[in-house]
Amino acid sequence: MNRIRALLSPVAAFRFAAALLAMALAGAPCAAAQPAARVPRVALLAERSPPDRMAAAFVDALRALGYVEGRNVVVDIRYGGGDLDRYPALATELARAGADVIVVGGSVAAAAARAASSTVPIVFTSVSDPVAMGLVASLARPGGNLTGISNIVADLAGKQLELLHLARPGMTRVAVLHNPRNSTPALDATRKAALALSLTILPLPIRNAGDIAPAFVRAANARADAVLALSDPVLGNATAEMAARAIAHRMPAIYARSEFVDQGGLMAYGPDFAESYRRAATYVDRILKGTPPGELAVEQPTTFELVVNLRTARELGLKLPPALLQRATRVIE
Repeated sequence: MNRIRALLSPVAAFRFAAALLAMALAGAPCAAAQPAARVPRVALLAERSPPDRMAAAFVDALRALGYVEGRNVVVDIRYGGGDLDRYPALATELARAGADVIVVGGSVAAAAARAASSTVPIVFTSVSDPVAMGLVASLARPGGNLTGISNIVADLAGKQLELLHLARPGMTRVAVLHNPRNSTPALDATRKAALALSLTILPLPIRNAGDIAPAFVRAANARADAVLALSDPVLGNATAEMAARAIAHRMPAIYARSEFVDQGGLMAYGPDFAESYRRAATYVDRILKGTPPGELAVEQPTTFELVVNLRTARELGLKLPPALLQRATRVIE
C-alpha cells in the first residue's frame, strides 16, 4: 500500500485511505448497532387496591437484590382490588404481555395465573395448601411452572379462636366472615377448632364488599360474642371497614393481617405477609438467573405476628389479660 501511496498525489492518497477506512468500518460490526440486551419483565398480580403494602414490599426486595426499574428490570403491576372475578383476565393480560415471571397472592390468583399459562414461571405468596389445590406436585419438588410460599392460614384458626377467647372469656358464639370461593380449607379448620373449644360458629359468606355491612348486622342479631375474619382478598381490601363495623357493633374481632389492627381492629394473628412478598423476590431472582421454578421448594412462613390494639380494647370495654399481651409482637397503645 505504501508503493501505491507514493504514486498518488497527496489529495488522491487521502481519498484512497478514506475509502479503505470506510470499507473496513462497513465490514466490521458496530457496537452501537448491536441490539440491546432484553430487559426481563416481572409481573405482579396484586390482590388489593393501591397503595398496597405487599406490592411495595416486593418491589423494595427486588431493589435490594440489585434490580432497578427501567434499567435491568420492568415491573408490571395489576391491582385486583379484592375482586376475584377480575383475576383471570388480569393474569391472562400479564402472560400475554410477555412476562418472564408472574408473582401472585392467594389461591384464587394462583389458579388464575396457572390457567393463563403453563409455561411462564409463577411464584405465589400466600396459598394455604398448594399440593391439595394441585398447583404443585409436592412442597419439596413442585415440578411444573409454579412455586412460592404457603401461608398455612387454614391451620391458624385454632390459635385465632384461642386469642379471641383470651380477650373475651366466656364467649360462646363466634361469627366467621369467609368467602365461599376461597375459604373451604380455612372454614373446615375453624369448625374443628371451635368444636375443641366448645364454641359455636356462625359462618357468614362474604362474596363482595357489599356483603360486609349486612354480615355484621346478622352477627349482632344472632348475638355473636366476637368476629373471626378468614383471610381473603375481598376482606383484605376492606380492613378499615371491618375494623369500624366491629367497633360499631361492640364486637372483638381478629384477622390474619396486621393492617386490620393499624386501622382500628382489635387483633391480628398470622404470618408476616410482607415478608412472604419479600421472599417471593428471591424466587424471582433465582428464576431470572436460570433456575426452573419446579426445582425451587415451596417455603412455609417462619415468622408470625400477633398485633393488638389497646385503644380498641378500651373502646370495647375489654381488659386484655397480661398472658395475651405478653405474646404480642406489637401493641398499639
